[in-house]
Amino acid sequence: MKPQPQKLPSIASPKASDPASINDLRVRHLRWMILARALDDRMCKLKAQNLVPGSVFTGRGQEAFSAAGGMLLRPGDVFAPLIRDQAGRLAFGETIIDVVRTCMGKRTSSMRGRDGNIHRGNIDLGLLPMISHLGAMVSVVVGMLMARRFQGKLVGNDLCVGMASIGDGGMNAGALHEAVNAAAVEKLPMVLLVANNQVAYSTFNDRTYACKDLVDRAAGYGFNGQSCDGTDAAACLAAIGDAVARARRGEGPQMVVATLLRLAGHGLHDPADYITPELKSRFGDCIQLDSNTLKIQGVLSEQDIERLWEDARTLISAAVEQAQTEPDPDPGQETWNAYAEPDLKKVRT
Repeated sequence: MKPQPQKLPSIASPKASDPASINDLRVRHLRWMILARALDDRMCKLKAQNLVPGSVFTGRGQEAFSAAGGMLLRPGDVFAPLIRDQAGRLAFGETIIDVVRTCMGKRTSSMRGRDGNIHRGNIDLGLLPMISHLGAMVSVVVGMLMARRFQGKLVGNDLCVGMASIGDGGMNAGALHEAVNAAAVEKLPMVLLVANNQVAYSTFNDRTYACKDLVDRAAGYGFNGQSCDGTDAAACLAAIGDAVARARRGEGPQMVVATLLRLAGHGLHDPADYITPELKSRFGDCIQLDSNTLKIQGVLSEQDIERLWEDARTLISAAVEQAQTEPDPDPGQETWNAYAEPDLKKVRT
């Protein structure tokens, strides 16, 4: 068996006064974004080849916001990503090989081929498997933070942080409101990332909320909130970095709302023909925008950026090649009761 493709190096927090360190952070940020985009693109191709069961959901257009969330956490924190958070998952520590194994339904994956490709996680890492009822994930993060408080682990001014992702549509889920309210009352170190991608599947913002900006709800809950341009990589790093630092210092829950547009359908099955040309014209591609900015500022050259893409595709190809040699699940050999036991059949007769 070939060696397992390795994930990219973890992020180290930069010193605000060190331009070289800040530039390193920005390059690493772009690297996670590119890796996530390339991985999403490859999963779409594998789906077209009938090698991925179920649908494929991509984070196209949301990589800057998602990657910033995952990379600004640290070991010991908790992260509850959603279907467009491939960038954040990778930055937090999910390996490429596990993504590929799970999407291809392999027995070697973390889910052993038993569940959909988005319901994956690693509890030991603090990466929570997604619940389809999206707002419910905030409750899980709140519960884990409360458990740590009961264990005496949430003390001092350098706390572990729980981060949850949600979209503009999911912000209307009842479970989310209950969980966020509890987090506020308990002053938990939780960061809620809200990706306002303008449309809840095919329902636009004007039919999903009436406040001027979703960040206005933070004041209603009783904690700090801030907005950022989700297509601006530097703005995402700054806003999320500030929110994580506040939560870690014990200042209670934080909300960061990013304004962006998903540059694909709800899933690969959705052509997104309800997205108008006018709406598309208002938003750029965060990867293209950041690549151009880093080139103009002399941080990276065109060749450097091409190398990032080449490296990402090489890692992904190695993972796909390895996963294709690994076994599919066999219900006859599994222990998760795919079939009824013989004695249960006798009871029925």
